[in-house]
Amino acid sequence: MNDKARLDINPETVRYIANMAREFQDQEQVMIGDEPLTDINEWSGEAMVEHHDDPIYSEMKTAIEDLEPDQQVQLVALMWLGRGSFTANEWQAALKEAGDNWNSKTADYLIGTPLLSDYLEEGLSQLEYNLEDSEV
Repeated sequence: MNDKARLDINPETVRYIANMAREFQDQEQVMIGDEPLTDINEWSGEAMVEHHDDPIYSEMKTAIEDLEPDQQVQLVALMWLGRGSFTANEWQAALKEAGDNWNSKTADYLIGTPLLSDYLEEGLSQLEYNLEDSEV
């Protein structure tokens, strides 16, 4: 693994969130926009209000909000890496930008991102975390 791309968030936690995102976004009643936002501050969170009673949404939001702020920043940077906004060689830049934009809407920003689960898994893969097991 690239020494510059060490995660302080457990890859299993990332996979857990990715699996919940897939389950949540696969529900018929969940409508997520097609265009990903590039800036956390663009996210109003209004689209997620209608899902506050959904148990999967609640569990995923709690899982993200229970992370330390620096781990939330890494989750956002990992998602950006997975969707191609940054490369593995730009990991530090992704972390800086995610840190500069971190706010209290981070959980809903992530949950409202189309293909979140795919992006998180791709981000882990680009940082050379084995998706098949816990080895790094």
